[in-house]
This record gives sequence, C-alpha cells and structure tokens, in this order.
Amino acid sequence: MEAATSSQIGRAPPEHVAIIMDGNGRWARSRGLPRMAGHQRGADSVRTTVSCCLELGISHLTLYAFSSENWKRPPSEVDDLMSLMRLYLRRELEELHRRQVRVRFIGARVRLPDDIVALIDEAEAKTRENSELTLVVALDYGSHNEIVRACRAMAAEVAAGQLAIDDITEERFERYLETADLPHPDLVIRTSGEQRLSNFLLWQSAYAELVFTDTLWPDFSKQTLEEAISEFHRRERRYGGTIG
Repeated sequence: MEAATSSQIGRAPPEHVAIIMDGNGRWARSRGLPRMAGHQRGADSVRTTVSCCLELGISHLTLYAFSSENWKRPPSEVDDLMSLMRLYLRRELEELHRRQVRVRFIGARVRLPDDIVALIDEAEAKTRENSELTLVVALDYGSHNEIVRACRAMAAEVAAGQLAIDDITEERFERYLETADLPHPDLVIRTSGEQRLSNFLLWQSAYAELVFTDTLWPDFSKQTLEEAISEFHRRERRYGGTIG
C-alpha cells in the first residue's frame, strides 16, 4: 500500500474500523522469542491503535482478540492469552475511561474464566456512557456461532407465536446479532499478509472494504492505519449499484 498523504487523511475517516490482529506468533518466532512475547507486544499495538482512532476521529473500533476456534491452541498458550486479557483490562480500564472510550465485548462468555467475565462486566458498566470511541473486543467470537444463535432466538419467537414468518427480514434479523446497536464496519484490516476473514463479522462485513497488509500485528503503527485508510478512500463504494 502507498503511504497516505495529508490530504487523504484529511478526509472524513471511516466510521467503523475492524481489525483482525494476526502475526503475533510469527513476530516472536522471527526474533527467537516465545509466542507470548509476540502477544505481549501485540497488546502494545492495541494501545497505539486506540490512540490513533481517537486522534483520527474514528468512532468505532472492533478488534478480533480471540476467536471461537482459538480454543484449539495448546492449553498453555490459551492460559497465557487469558492472563494477558486480565492484565490488559486491569491496567488499561482507567485510562480508557479517562479518554471517554466505551468498551464493549462480543462473543460467547460461557467458556471464559469467571474472573474475566467479571472484568468484562466491570469494563462495560464503567464505560457505558462514554462517547469518544466505542472499542469492541471480539472475545471467544465466531460469526457462524453468532448467526446460529440469532436464528435460534428468532425461531423461538416464531414457535411462541411472537413473530410471524412473513415478518422476518434482514433488518429484523440484525436485531438478534450481538452488534445490533453498532454500525457495520466500513473498513476491515487484516495484518500479517493473510487474506481471509476467519469467521469474523461475516454478516456485518458484507459491504466493508477489505485491506490486507503484510505488517505483523506487533508492528502495527499509526502509519499502517493511515495507509489502510488511504486505500479505503481510493475505493468506490457502490453497494451493488453504480457511480455516476
């Protein structure tokens, strides 16, 4: 991607940026370090990215922190990731609140440790009224699972006579998704050179612009974000229609 120019960054930023944070393990391996070192450095990139979004006027940032498939990783790595999540929430919550960041979590919580669920509840309650940036953390999240759960909820209402089949529309269906109160992503960024969505916001990203960067997540910087936004501004968003 080309470097962003000041005139391009001066344009209105995308409202909602979603990021698949990938490459922590490769970053660590290339330096002869344990994988956990990559995850720790990746947490620093989260802090940097939140600051950049506040500076650029982006109102929503969604980060893919832990997928429903990540439970397949070695138990020791899963434990390390959960410990890092605990540390991040305890260390960053006050600063996020001070900067008027609203923290939201999406994903199933039944497999998460109880203390992490308590920290999530605390973060969401403490920051609920903040309005500078909504930070959405996808934790134990999988889009397939989210869609299935939404279908089950709608089916239950149909079975109970509370919803007519003819009243099921795309707009109605979205009310059952965890992101019902959030705008759809305008821009989805994936780091580390991989070019797939990996079960992330599949419904919501139907018309998002996808930008893939070779930058590993621990090396993600303000410049990387600005380059992705510059690429976003070069796209013509037609939503299935035509321009002109």
